[in-house]
Amino acid sequence: MNKKRALSITIAAAMTMGTIAGTGIGVSAEEEKPTYKIATVRWTDTWPTDYLYEGIMQQLADKHGINIEWQVYYNADWTEQKSLLLASGDLPDAFFGSICLNATDVSQNKPYFLDLTDLIEPNMPNLTAAMEKAPELRAIATDRDGRIYSLPKKLPLRPEVCGSILYINQKWLDNLGLAMPTTLDELTEVLKKFVTEDADGDGDPTNEIGYTNAASQGVLSGDLRTILAPFGTMVSRADNYMGLNGEGVPVFMPVQENYKAAVVWMHDLYESGVLDPEYFTQESSMATAKRQAEGGSVVGMLNGWTADAEAGVNAAEFTPLEAVAGPDGNHYVENAANYLDISDRELLITTKCENPEKLLAWADDFYTDLVALQTFYGSIPDQVQENEDGTYDVLVPSDGSSLDTSAWSHSMRDFGPKYMTDEFAAKVKLPENQGDGIKLAEDAINGKYVTDDKNVGLPMLQYTEEELSRINAIGTDVYKYCEAQYAHWVVDGGIEDEWDSYIDQLNKMGLEELVSIHQDAYDAYVANMG
Repeated sequence: MNKKRALSITIAAAMTMGTIAGTGIGVSAEEEKPTYKIATVRWTDTWPTDYLYEGIMQQLADKHGINIEWQVYYNADWTEQKSLLLASGDLPDAFFGSICLNATDVSQNKPYFLDLTDLIEPNMPNLTAAMEKAPELRAIATDRDGRIYSLPKKLPLRPEVCGSILYINQKWLDNLGLAMPTTLDELTEVLKKFVTEDADGDGDPTNEIGYTNAASQGVLSGDLRTILAPFGTMVSRADNYMGLNGEGVPVFMPVQENYKAAVVWMHDLYESGVLDPEYFTQESSMATAKRQAEGGSVVGMLNGWTADAEAGVNAAEFTPLEAVAGPDGNHYVENAANYLDISDRELLITTKCENPEKLLAWADDFYTDLVALQTFYGSIPDQVQENEDGTYDVLVPSDGSSLDTSAWSHSMRDFGPKYMTDEFAAKVKLPENQGDGIKLAEDAINGKYVTDDKNVGLPMLQYTEEELSRINAIGTDVYKYCEAQYAHWVVDGGIEDEWDSYIDQLNKMGLEELVSIHQDAYDAYVANMG
């Protein structure tokens, strides 16, 4: 047994030892409370699990008069353990966090899960109110059969530009006396000067890299949302390459005319030496080493959640790049909130669970402002400070670690039921020099360019079991082919001459059926939005 898991179980056992005062018998007060076995998954076993039995998590269990027996698994082993668990039918009372079960797991094992549709309104007033304020919560939780089998979440304190942005090397701009680019043509000129005019000032005009990437990160999906974005190529962060076009219609981006124009531009960057020669071949560690090179980054532009996440010690060299005007004059940014911030499968109750109403009442408190704050950053008063004026300060860790590390160590962070109102979020203060604080501060640069219904990725959608099977059967080959052709055209060129045969090949692979599946799922989502 994992030592950390064993420790958590020991803590839980110790907390059940207090006896009922005045009874004179050894019956524990805890024994009169119902116990729910809840499975959850952690990214790594280096993260502690003590918080599950402390602070806000224990307060909620006490408030509702229940015991939670947490069954903690770790992501590295979970795939195998999950398969055995589902095959055996020996299930916990609930699964907590969308990291536990994917859409296919749920669709293929639906008889294991309780239909919550008619249980939400009488047992969960907070979630019911949240669904009225944010109808996307109901839309994402509603299965294609019109029923609800899992509870949703909406992450709090998130930026409008919800995804990676481009950062440009301000040090190199200053060295060359260049202005911040504001159009695609200006950006192209700057990147070409970076790799021909000794931008780093070391006397060698040939050792700079304009932009790099890593093959292990899924180059095409990432590029569509970042460096190719001026062409309006936004897609979902899922590797399905689907987006909403300028009319808000679902499209497969790698067959659109603006995609073709974007690839032509990328080939020009490659031919001009702007793109790293190892762009399509290196592992992520190699790209990171270039961005974080000792003595200064050797890269002129990068993309990331924040500059420090990618450039490390060289983060101060980089400044956010305001989205440049593309060929059509528009400024495109990634607004992936309905994919990244909103999801279902945050709590699934199995048919093994007795008295699910009591567990739902417990889960309903996760949809209140103060609980959402503490399940995202950690409990009051250790990780969050409550001020007399009604505001809240998220505290910088006293042990020298980052706020991101602290949040994942002392809370469920991204996983589990969660909702916070905008009014309450305005009362929360974040450290301006830490991850979320940096991201929200930088959001002012590009947030003005956010659009909700066009030139964005698809939201998280619900699919039938048959549709998921077809997506897997068709998509695997389609995505690999698109990725291979993208690399070929960027390096070798030829997209104009090979475009028609490329489209024909994708149609033979079943692309039209694939797009139709996503269209049907999107139509169902829109209908559920009311």
